[in-house]
Amino acid sequence: MPITKRPLPLFMFCAGLLALLPGAGRAAELPFALTTVQLQTLPDEQVLDGVVEAVNQSTVSAQTAGRVEAILVDVNDFVAQGTAIVRIRNIEQRAGLEQAQANLREAQARQIEAQSEHKRIQGIFERQLVSKAQMDGATAALDAAQARLDAAQASVAQARESLGYTTIVAPYSGMVLERHVDLGESVQPGTPLMTGFSLDELRVVANVPQRLIVPVRQHKQARVLLPNNGPSINATKLTFFPYADPKSNVFKVRLYLPPKTGGLYPGMFVKTAFQVGTTQRLTLPRAALAQRGEVSAVYAVKDGAVSLRQVRPGRAEGETVEILAGLEAGERVALDPVQAGIYLKNQQQRTTAEK
Repeated sequence: MPITKRPLPLFMFCAGLLALLPGAGRAAELPFALTTVQLQTLPDEQVLDGVVEAVNQSTVSAQTAGRVEAILVDVNDFVAQGTAIVRIRNIEQRAGLEQAQANLREAQARQIEAQSEHKRIQGIFERQLVSKAQMDGATAALDAAQARLDAAQASVAQARESLGYTTIVAPYSGMVLERHVDLGESVQPGTPLMTGFSLDELRVVANVPQRLIVPVRQHKQARVLLPNNGPSINATKLTFFPYADPKSNVFKVRLYLPPKTGGLYPGMFVKTAFQVGTTQRLTLPRAALAQRGEVSAVYAVKDGAVSLRQVRPGRAEGETVEILAGLEAGERVALDPVQAGIYLKNQQQRTTAEK
């Protein structure tokens, strides 16, 4: 029986031609992983200047009169919350407390005496042996004794509070910024003693121009760019001042940072980035970026061929970096620049040897 040759299907024929083309199938044989340049929607930001300040910064003042007896901390010292920082001579306040306590003991004795007398008169009154006027007098004496006892207790509390004012403690944990008194100096209520601030909670104050305040209010997203190209910090909250400076026509905005943000101190100058819209940008995994001195590049793969291509990176966010120039959407690059560089060098050496 004769054998009839049937023509190959079209898709098999095309696959055979592709297999014969130069470079076909090289991408699948590359010894490193590839990633694709993607077009993503990213925030459009406006970078403005800002100044770091402490959320908790205050001046501790004296609440009682006296002479400074001890200064326990000084400028640049770290103080834990509740730690004593200044002591005022307390002889007068302690004497006042002792006098108030003596008056309290007297009032307690008078109240016990009035209570016993009231109980005795009440028993006689129930047997109708004394007049109602005597009963009313005993009741009034008891009420007066109770009132004197309450006043004595209040006086003791006040004297104890005044004695406590002679030891000034830190209202929160932080650094001492300035000392306003010296040892032996007399102070009065309201006299500034020390100024300090806490590094646990920081914020950045920025001036937003009038032309940008509307989109900034709409998006309410901002971040702080750390010095020396450090990672950015997203603001946890924005506070907008409801008025503009009449001289400069700028709005003051506060950017609150996460608690215990390191690397920043009050008074530092930083850059802030406010979102004013969205834009389409090319993105790439940061691991695919090769840094050669000040030049940024990637190993691009096209038709199976590997080439080193210079790019201009932009904003980096997490493990993703923005590409401003040098690539197009859909292009493939090596995810491991080191392996791609070794592969390209071996290919070049092999080509040179064949020549």
